[in-house]
Amino acid sequence: MKAFVRANKGFLMFIVLFGVFRTAVADWNPIPSSSMRPNLLEGDVVFVNRLAYNVKLPLTDVVLARTGEPRRGDVVTFTSPADGTRLIKRLLALPGDRVEMRNERLVINGVEQQYSVEELVQEPSAEGHMDALRMTEAVDGRRHRIQVLPQRLVARDFGPVTVPQDAYLMLGDNRDNSADSRYIGFVPRHLLIGRAERILVSADYQGNWMPRTERFGMSLR
Repeated sequence: MKAFVRANKGFLMFIVLFGVFRTAVADWNPIPSSSMRPNLLEGDVVFVNRLAYNVKLPLTDVVLARTGEPRRGDVVTFTSPADGTRLIKRLLALPGDRVEMRNERLVINGVEQQYSVEELVQEPSAEGHMDALRMTEAVDGRRHRIQVLPQRLVARDFGPVTVPQDAYLMLGDNRDNSADSRYIGFVPRHLLIGRAERILVSADYQGNWMPRTERFGMSLR
């Protein structure tokens, strides 16, 4: 073993530094589910800036310093407070915000956010293809697409609730097919991993594995 370490110390040091880089500076996150459709598709791999909000002790959730403040509309990777899995959702409410949803529309601090209908499409789901109504949602002036599934029997209202201090409310862009803060609760700041900033690569792994080159490098809003 000692001989192996001596002969490969450069490579082993690279592996250690690469691991530290991935756990403390930058990372990538494959998208395994449809909870962020239509903006993120299964088979996308996104770049995650781990220094966007916090500097953490590598391989832990211990925050050493704060580097920035989360904003409404950020796409965020975080550790689920329910079961410890890594999730990616959109951050839509900040500490102290009073939030409710009425017929799929967010109301934050008494102000209903702005919505405009884009199109009606067919989307794959566990129940087969179903109608998906795509809309533009504007929160704090930041616009992004969401979709709802009118044929799915789900709760379309919640709250009002007040976001606790040092915690955030996360929702999936695919509002009727997302296990988010409506089910797992608010996400404490120390569980934030980083801000997802763009799609690195994408492949249709549910189909023929062909690369979706038109998605390479796409910025996330």
